[in-house]
Amino acid sequence: MRALALPALMMLLADPAQAATPQETFFARLTALCGKSFTGRVTTTDPADAAFAGKALVMHVTTCSANEVRIPFHVGEDRSRTWVVTRVNTGLRLKHDHRHADGTEDAVSQYGGDTTTPGTASRQEFPVDRFSKDLFVRENRAVSVTNVWAMEVEPGKVFAYELRRPERHFRVEFDLAPGS
Repeated sequence: MRALALPALMMLLADPAQAATPQETFFARLTALCGKSFTGRVTTTDPADAAFAGKALVMHVTTCSANEVRIPFHVGEDRSRTWVVTRVNTGLRLKHDHRHADGTEDAVSQYGGDTTTPGTASRQEFPVDRFSKDLFVRENRAVSVTNVWAMEVEPGKVFAYELRRPERHFRVEFDLAPGS
């Protein structure tokens, strides 16, 4: 993937047809959300999602550069999660940065994966990488070694974050409509 400066990414938003790949357009769509916050809701009904029930779900697109977008995801008062999307030579990478209240890194952090297909301008999927598989096994979370995460961005409509594996599907959607 070629590196684009932030102004070039913004030009892609004005004319998506100029994008060389779906991943570049997707990244430009993420970057366009920088500095904004959005409320969300869980749209799946897996019993494991109960931990999110009744809590405010807010994503803050806080830090954007030509190669990285950081998105803290707050669940009620829990501010331990940040999604980090990075441009890499082979596509895009999603990592989950988990921190304790004092800022120290959690034992289960920096897990995620890289895109293995071009995806679409609206949706990118991130299958679990080797580092994450090893981390999950070491931390007694082997159920997660088949995880595939996805993000979707439909400008002016919705941002979605998703986790899938056998016997598990979690999805949260955030309203991107103006004035929401």
